Amino acid sequence: MWRNTRSGWGWVSITLHWLSALAVIGLFALGWWMTGLDYYDPWYNQGPWLHRSVGALLLLATVFRLVWRLFHPTPREDGSRFEAAAARAGHLLLYVLLLVALVSGYLITTAKGSGVSVFGWFELPATLYGYDNQAEIAGTVHWYSALALLVLAAGHGLISLKHHWIDKRQTLVRMISAQYAKRD
Repeated sequence: MWRNTRSGWGWVSITLHWLSALAVIGLFALGWWMTGLDYYDPWYNQGPWLHRSVGALLLLATVFRLVWRLFHPTPREDGSRFEAAAARAGHLLLYVLLLVALVSGYLITTAKGSGVSVFGWFELPATLYGYDNQAEIAGTVHWYSALALLVLAAGHGLISLKHHWIDKRQTLVRMISAQYAKRD
């Protein structure tokens, strides 16, 4: 039940999916809120530190998730060929936007050559830095990719509810419970 099968998602994929969803929503809300903080606000330094730490963990989890997905089957798609193609395109775009938002956030933080401290546990080293306007360009990319990611993720959630309530498919249930993964 921890591995994916052609009939359902395993617990590893389910857990990574929902943790990613929570992290994306939380990071967007925190990012939006912290940009309005005054210099004297106690969260002025704490908010960005938390945002960077969770973002770095999400980046590592996303890389793991993509590797996991490469080596494990994905469940069969329900619906028409058009719906299956749209689902594949939508999921690909979600992954691309997630990676663009995460990498651009990393490039903002490391623009001056400093690594990213992750809750003080370890540091992601700065690998690309010192380019003209790096933080500004990465900041613009970060904002728009995060906004597009949130909009697409909301659509993703609404479509899953449509599949569940209107189409009467198991799409949403398969992403909540690994019981379907053991049927292969």
